[in-house]
Amino acid sequence: MNAKRKSRGGSQKIRVEFKRNRADRARVIDWTRQYHESIENQQDEDNDLSLVARDSKAKDATQDQLEDVREAQAQRGENRRRVRGRRILSSDVNDVVSGERLNAKGDLARKRTVVGVYIGQENLSGESGDFEVLPDVDLTVCQKGRVLSVHGVNSYVEDESGRVFTCATRRVLKTLSTNQRQVVVAGDRVYFRDTRQPDGRCEGVIERVEPRFGTLSRTSRNRKHIVVANVEQALIITSAAEPRLKPNLIDRLLVTCERSGIRPIVCVNKIDLVDPASLQPLVGVYAKMGYQTVLFSAKTGFNLGRLRRILVGHESVVVGQSGVGKSSALNAIDSSLNLRVGAVSEDNHKGRHTTTTARLLKLSFGGYVVDTPGIRQFMLWDVEPNEVVGYYRDLRPYENLCKFQDCTHTHEASCAVKDAVADGRLDARRYESYLALRAGEMERIDKLE
Repeated sequence: MNAKRKSRGGSQKIRVEFKRNRADRARVIDWTRQYHESIENQQDEDNDLSLVARDSKAKDATQDQLEDVREAQAQRGENRRRVRGRRILSSDVNDVVSGERLNAKGDLARKRTVVGVYIGQENLSGESGDFEVLPDVDLTVCQKGRVLSVHGVNSYVEDESGRVFTCATRRVLKTLSTNQRQVVVAGDRVYFRDTRQPDGRCEGVIERVEPRFGTLSRTSRNRKHIVVANVEQALIITSAAEPRLKPNLIDRLLVTCERSGIRPIVCVNKIDLVDPASLQPLVGVYAKMGYQTVLFSAKTGFNLGRLRRILVGHESVVVGQSGVGKSSALNAIDSSLNLRVGAVSEDNHKGRHTTTTARLLKLSFGGYVVDTPGIRQFMLWDVEPNEVVGYYRDLRPYENLCKFQDCTHTHEASCAVKDAVADGRLDARRYESYLALRAGEMERIDKLE
């Protein structure tokens, strides 16, 4: 979004760009088709009138009958000339000067001047694509709130006293040009205006979304899909079996957490279904890199106390593929949550998406946690191929030891990363994961898994 500041007196006015689908067409581009349609309609009317006149003359029709026929035909011709909700006449086409614009002026029509503060290209996590402008709000009528969940056009916002409001979103926020798929997400801190109804219903309007930090984002149809905002740590939940563990999905989530400044914690559920010793080679790789790892079982209660201590007093998010037991683990940790859970499919041992939207939940022992829907694909957002190695903790120490400064660690000779893999100092699977992620082949790997 391009923004240009204009200062007038004590206020700051900023010229901002709006979404393309909010502007009218710059000019009518189908004049030729409309012109030919009007000529054809006129010829059809003349032919109809001549035929009627000939038939009426043969039958000695009265003058009143001829006038009624002409009026009916004229009305039909007028209806035919209506194109896109307005009247188009052949005389209009003749009066148009070549190159004259009849509607809005393209890019200029997609810009408006708003009063607010320009906050730059990046949010507090260093990511681009969020709001660049904070619209000015009247603090005498607006209050602070936290978005608990988003359902369609409605957002459920909790104010500082604990009341929950059903809020719509201010139109200027929805029309600002951004790369985001949604304007408001679970975890957002907002300013909203109380529009409580006479019958006592708590309703409001979100006037401004505060700058975000700790955003967990992915790519969805070439746009930024923010799963959750303003969290400190992410519990990457996976399962030892049913569904099977996906190391490449863990790697992508780790990269996203590294980029957003979120502390990742690798958690493996359902260890009661396998021999825990069989997980040590994989878990050991992550632990060696400094990532906290937890093996637990929501069914038997093993290691749930450790998870509870991790969540106390923090703002966290649980994320992972569908069916790994995210909601079941939260229910086992805090029974007051009473989240809806479901069993995995007996046919393919995959989850059934019991959780359908991200929800910010308050824990009875202190802290907040966001329960998210299961994910089956997680394509990274706004990560360049040459940046990937910087987000791999195990590969990063060898990056500057390569012979070539611009080494991609894929095919070059005298590559320290490749040598470390050959010598067994780096995990071969992690290196293959890096290669696939750098080449953008994770979608194909998802299908193979």
